[in-house]
Amino acid sequence: MHFSRFPRVHLAHLPTALEPMDRLSKALGGPRIWIKRDDCTGMSTGGNKTRKLEFLMAEASAQGADLVMTQGATQSNHARQTAAFAARMGMACHILLEDRTGFKDPNYNNNGNVFLNYLHGATAEMRPGGLDMNAEMEAVAETFRANGRSVYTIPGGGSNATGALGYANAAMEIVQQANAMGLRIDRIVHATGSAGTQAGLVVGLKAINANIPLLGIGVRAPKPTQEENVYNLAIATAEKLGCPGVVSRDDIVANTDYVGEGYGIPTPECLQAIEMFARLEGVLLDPVYSGKGAAGLIDLTRKGEFSHDENVVFLHTGGAAALFGYTHAFGDDTSIMQAAE
Repeated sequence: MHFSRFPRVHLAHLPTALEPMDRLSKALGGPRIWIKRDDCTGMSTGGNKTRKLEFLMAEASAQGADLVMTQGATQSNHARQTAAFAARMGMACHILLEDRTGFKDPNYNNNGNVFLNYLHGATAEMRPGGLDMNAEMEAVAETFRANGRSVYTIPGGGSNATGALGYANAAMEIVQQANAMGLRIDRIVHATGSAGTQAGLVVGLKAINANIPLLGIGVRAPKPTQEENVYNLAIATAEKLGCPGVVSRDDIVANTDYVGEGYGIPTPECLQAIEMFARLEGVLLDPVYSGKGAAGLIDLTRKGEFSHDENVVFLHTGGAAALFGYTHAFGDDTSIMQAAE
């Protein structure tokens, strides 16, 4: 895979660290758990969208855009990172935010990622939940175009074949790090939502014949929908990379048992996972993606899904900025809100 064939702005802090989580591993009594620190990619506190936006924003620049648009949920990590890229590259940024949770808490609607969007100079509009947000975005983009703006639109999560290139490339990075460390990776686990991270990873892993199973812990859609979305995007990504046919339907595995009441609504297990990572490893997760991904990892470990001699890599997709929009979710959990004895 030759990624230099595609426009790219090199703004991410790469490679991100691949580190053992020995205290978490000991507490769970399961496999040795490692963490891939994609919460440390840079650009406004980092996160997995930075890898995608390196390719997406380069494409926007190549097309002469002076305004980028994207959409996401109220506390969208992707929106915040897009706003940061636009600021760094001297472009305007306009965001459509969808109310997927119905939360009325002022922190949720004004703090966290929302505050950072505005701090980076982006403008935003709110939409009620349940709309076709990409269609909403394109309608607003046409209004800007009618007024003479050159607009580049980015789908939610940066999840198209261009964005997924970032995680096909990350697959090579992970394997190269493991080889240099003499580390045999038996499984990679991560949170999966808009599909771009999982699709890119599976294409990259299959294209280099890594033989590492990939498990996505779903945060939004039912299992059949999630897996189909990932598969379709993986097919498009493989074709873009020039390696069609490397991914089969059986390569796409998502576990959606940890979604709870819905996207962006933390479960008790998610909050417990956030506490566990913070107190055992000094690592901050978010309540939307990485927290639910970690909840799945912890529960599956306790159920014996992984053998004791396995090395399991948890890919941290970032999003800790959203914690400041979710203080209400922790309010009744005295185990988190009070200092540990």
